[in-house]
Amino acid sequence: MADVQAHTAPGNSEGIKQPYHLVDPSPWPLVASIAAGLLTSGTVLGMHGHGWYLAIAGGLGVLGVMFAWWRDVIGESVVRKLHSPVVKIGLRYGMTLFIASEVMFFVAFFWAFFDTSIYFNEAEQVGRVAANGGMWPPKGIEPVNPFDMPILMTVILLLSGTTVTWAHHALVEGRNKEAARALGFTVLLGLLFSCFQAYEYIHAEFGFAQNAYTSAFFMATGFHGFHVIVGTIFLIVCFFRTRAGHFTPKSHFGFEAAAWYWHFVDVVWLFLFVSIYWWGSTPRGVIPH
Repeated sequence: MADVQAHTAPGNSEGIKQPYHLVDPSPWPLVASIAAGLLTSGTVLGMHGHGWYLAIAGGLGVLGVMFAWWRDVIGESVVRKLHSPVVKIGLRYGMTLFIASEVMFFVAFFWAFFDTSIYFNEAEQVGRVAANGGMWPPKGIEPVNPFDMPILMTVILLLSGTTVTWAHHALVEGRNKEAARALGFTVLLGLLFSCFQAYEYIHAEFGFAQNAYTSAFFMATGFHGFHVIVGTIFLIVCFFRTRAGHFTPKSHFGFEAAAWYWHFVDVVWLFLFVSIYWWGSTPRGVIPH
């Protein structure tokens, strides 16, 4: 998928003509744009009662492009040896900026939650006070006990962070079989977390649209759960790539990107547990009778 131009770099024996490379003509950017457009417009139409066919087609298209495009990127690195140290730095910057954008994504949810939970009884916001009954959590809401299932989910994610770090150290030391085993444990822990969260949602005593608390709870924890699923898929791919011998002690950025993403997911969950499950469920404030 990628090619290079200009002259061969001195002392380069890996087939790379220079530290940089130019991507060959590829259909995937155009196909991805079309698929994303179908997914977005189809979702809007579906919400207005016109069916979900376009959204499903767009979603399948996005998944197909992801598979094909990343397959080509893996081919650049493993088969064609085009990912020079300079290119890998660019990939690291890209992943770093992506995670930074994800941080800001969750900042929006935390901002909304803290605004409504700290100023739950603000005199100037009469509608808010009327909606939550002048207390937090809002009147009629039975929050999830943070030291029931959420604390177990926290232990699961923290443990998964240690196993993915174990896998990284094994890769750096050239023990690919051990790294694959550690990745397998990480994937199982990620799947276990998702199962517990699904159980929590099914048995929750409140719905999404009841008030600001319930909406913030499901949006923040739900999107985190989505990120756990994405990270688990990311690690599954790394598991099979590790078994196939794609990673070496000096070249395994594909795994490093997955590990960074997984640690980001862990940290976000810690903030969710402390702020929404624990602090946010502490009763306070009431309008005097």
